[in-house]
Amino acid sequence: MGIEDDVLKIGKKLEKLVSSGTQDHSQAMDLLSALRDTKMTLDVLQKTRIGMTVNNLRKASNNDEVMGLSKTLIKNWKKLLSNDSPGVPRTTSRSSGDANSQKMDETSNDGTDEAKDSGGSKDDNGAASSKCSNTTDAVRLKCRELLTNALKSHGDLEGMHDPEEVAAAIEDAIYEEFNNTEMKYKNRVRSRVANLKDVRNPQLRQNVLIGLISAKRIAGMTSEEMASNEMKQLREKLTKEAIDDHQMAKTGGTETDLFRCGKCRQNKCTYTQIQTRSADEPMTTFVYCMHCGNRWKFC
Repeated sequence: MGIEDDVLKIGKKLEKLVSSGTQDHSQAMDLLSALRDTKMTLDVLQKTRIGMTVNNLRKASNNDEVMGLSKTLIKNWKKLLSNDSPGVPRTTSRSSGDANSQKMDETSNDGTDEAKDSGGSKDDNGAASSKCSNTTDAVRLKCRELLTNALKSHGDLEGMHDPEEVAAAIEDAIYEEFNNTEMKYKNRVRSRVANLKDVRNPQLRQNVLIGLISAKRIAGMTSEEMASNEMKQLREKLTKEAIDDHQMAKTGGTETDLFRCGKCRQNKCTYTQIQTRSADEPMTTFVYCMHCGNRWKFC
């Protein structure tokens, strides 16, 4: 828990640097160096989302040292994700020793070494690390193309998994579930494409591309699970309001014929008045139609 707290503190400081727009290169390098020397684990990486913070810093900075060290950290963390997350296409090979306890390599490179390592790398099962099943099915190929375009739709792809490989892995997982390309398969693909392209929910796309959400998991997520944090909070708020309105209208209400239901046009209703706003504002009246169950409120 100590490492997680330290990483969260560093992440908050990096976020302040990014949001403020200041170019304090020396502070940024100190914070990145502290992350490099931290014994990062997959669990800490996922809980703190530090990878996204460092990637945002890299894109916001114009200093070569900051950008170089940021790239190095992201590449090393991608190895943790590739080694421990099933169903995620891997673009880097397993490093020697225990990946969960290795320190971050300070040396930055242009990606050529990583490309060499990933070319023939294999996972523990002996299978090619980035291979997905080959297919000549026109429907499946079109779905992979749509998923690829959704993953490429907006934002910088540097330091992330290859969108084409991720798209192929997602499509593979969906096809494995249905074992055909009929309507359920197509609807599942369409919902992934729509959510990955949603400009109001860029975090989902980023999490998939950096491996925090595996291809197998995104293939089976519900619309509620894929929604942005703002949308989840809005749904919770609306659900709570609906439950409260229902309970207030049905319990303890006073019968009256002063209100007419807008649905069934009947006058058999109950109403409840509650002070939902400040004391100098009028009370809110909740009305419940005893005939058809319709509920509404007067403010």
